[in-house]
Amino acid sequence: MQIVQAPRASAILYNLLKSRADTRPWLLPANICPIVPLTFLKADVPFGLVDISADTLHMDLEQAEIRKRKFGGVLYAHTYGEASTPNDFFHQIKTADESIMVVDDRCLCVPDLQPDADNPADVQLYSTGYAKIVDLGSGGFAFLKDGVSYRSVHLPFDLQAHDRIETQYKQAIHDATAFAYEDCNWLQTEAVLPIWEEYCELIQERLIFLMSHRSKLNRIYASLLPQELQLPDEYQMWRFNILVEDKQHMLNTIFEAGLFASSHYASLAGIMTDGKCSHAQALHDSVINLFNDYHFDEVKAEKVCEVILQKLS
Repeated sequence: MQIVQAPRASAILYNLLKSRADTRPWLLPANICPIVPLTFLKADVPFGLVDISADTLHMDLEQAEIRKRKFGGVLYAHTYGEASTPNDFFHQIKTADESIMVVDDRCLCVPDLQPDADNPADVQLYSTGYAKIVDLGSGGFAFLKDGVSYRSVHLPFDLQAHDRIETQYKQAIHDATAFAYEDCNWLQTEAVLPIWEEYCELIQERLIFLMSHRSKLNRIYASLLPQELQLPDEYQMWRFNILVEDKQHMLNTIFEAGLFASSHYASLAGIMTDGKCSHAQALHDSVINLFNDYHFDEVKAEKVCEVILQKLS
């Protein structure tokens, strides 16, 4: 097992893609963070999107099973950090074709500093970047199975290019229009990184505080908001997620009250690829992510609940 680090998890993914000679396309879930398909576009590796399951909110494994024969890799992500892993599915992929790379994208999950020995994925990928469970402002790491090719690619980086492409893809998502990728120096692959032992200590120290803080805020949300709006507990670690009928008006009301919430993750079908993924779109059309990290405190959590309850009444 090899441990690799980079300034961000997307740099690790880019290095993996560029280290492979396989030119077959990959399968990605439709509700993936847009940075992931952007990384594939930068690496010049084609991809297709798979809808999510209405039951699990993760990649629809039946769809992926049908389509995987034409693909060289599968990237599985954990919606809202729900941590269960489809080990049987990963095993089936590797048994059917060992050359298919499986990346278990756990960037929204609680970071595990030891690899899961029962996980058949080639790569277990984590992030400590902005808005992740442990937000250190940057950083990503991965556990690679023996035999996985990996070399660090050194790219020029321009912060303005990064900000520009971020604005562009967010606008495409907002407008529900096709995103036209133009390559630029948006991806940071080099930085001074802490040694692994120091990095682990930073993660563990931050995790103790953040998990306690999340638990306090989650208890407020769970007790004050109607149960029927709430996603199951296992989806509530990264943020606290509720489903509402009039999402945009609810968000507007929250912001007008001087508070904030988020709206992740949009279906990228029709934006990063052709087609439509109806379950991913339906989830995005109704979900609101309430903050439970250090950007919010107990007073703000109670206030946002008041706003939501008033809007519902």
